[in-house]
Amino acid sequence: MNVTINGEAREIPDGLSVADLVAHLGLNSGRVAVERNREIVARDLWPSTRVSPGDVFEIVHFVGGG
Repeated sequence: MNVTINGEAREIPDGLSVADLVAHLGLNSGRVAVERNREIVARDLWPSTRVSPGDVFEIVHFVGGG
């Protein structure tokens, strides 16, 4: 299935949840925020929110520093 992630067209497996997508991308789920089709997806909804063809994601990594 085709989706857009941070402005880049990507092919991903069918049937993923947002939680699965984050894992598929190899991201640390504790340090990212996910926006799907211009709406923030609450972390507790990641497992139940299914990715659909054509979805547009912005995934932001939190970086600590000082």
